[in-house]
Amino acid sequence: MPFGGNDWLALTVEPTLEPDLPICDPHHHFWDLRPQSIPYQRYLIHELNADIYSGHNVRSTVFVEARSMYRGDGPTELRPVGEVEFVQGLAAASASGVYGPARAAAAIVGHADLKLAGDVKPVLEALQAASPNRFRGIRHNVTWSPDPALENRETEKIMADSKFREGAKVLSDMGLSLDVMLSFPQLPELADFARSVPELSIILNHIGGVSRTGIYEGKHDEVFAQWQSGIAEVATCPNITLKLGGMGMPRLGFGWHARNTPIGSEELSKAMAPWMNYCIQQFGPDRCMLESNFPPDKVSFSYNVMCNAFKRMTKDYSGAERAAMFHDTAVRAYRIDSEVPE
Repeated sequence: MPFGGNDWLALTVEPTLEPDLPICDPHHHFWDLRPQSIPYQRYLIHELNADIYSGHNVRSTVFVEARSMYRGDGPTELRPVGEVEFVQGLAAASASGVYGPARAAAAIVGHADLKLAGDVKPVLEALQAASPNRFRGIRHNVTWSPDPALENRETEKIMADSKFREGAKVLSDMGLSLDVMLSFPQLPELADFARSVPELSIILNHIGGVSRTGIYEGKHDEVFAQWQSGIAEVATCPNITLKLGGMGMPRLGFGWHARNTPIGSEELSKAMAPWMNYCIQQFGPDRCMLESNFPPDKVSFSYNVMCNAFKRMTKDYSGAERAAMFHDTAVRAYRIDSEVPE
């Protein structure tokens, strides 16, 4: 069984912990007819609602690009605008209140190719026009790794490229943010890039792109030490905020997706703690936000179990620190102002 679905996840049932704690989920995707995303080939508003209404107080969410529903024709650089047009409609449906009080995709992160340099501006303007009230920035996946098991999405050292940096300056000048996904050996490159555009708000995804499969399998101590060094360097850049999550993806090497019975929150929180607590120590709670990364992380655990694990893991932090990590950092970073008042 390579991946279980909802029936498999239902084998591990837990009561929801602290159901009133406000949550802004700063990272999930929408897609449909996606055969490579077994078993979650469809993840739209109904599928998201089934997760976020599973017991926790999710008040808003942030959609992050996933190369979904691009325009089928027209200039290549403008095709990603179709994804934002698509999500804007789903967000409007959620804002109607028909599904419940949560505001799905209260902020939208699209995609534009920063290697366009100054020519990225009309693409960003088209993305803004597609979602005048929710578009907040872009994600550029800069992953490059010598590991053949990982999909290289860019060329080596792309963040040092002059055109890439010129495009990032345009993004910054327009008051938009940049989400970054990478592979953990690239963390020092991200720090150098962040210092070159100090006014740009950069949001690092998935605790910095850890991998312990492929060429990194069996090298936990080496990987953990290199990752710690990279995280510590990135944390010195005040314009970088970090997402705590993405640990359910198989590339992290935990193997949770292959179990006969899904992991529970007590075990999950203990496994996440060394990684996430180190991030919080380096960045501080005000620069950390807990993310679901659903549905990619859903191959390993349910939404309810995940949130319970987050709550267990953070139980020793103060109320203000927990509020930051569960809600306030994300709302500030993505400038969310459309939540329904409590």
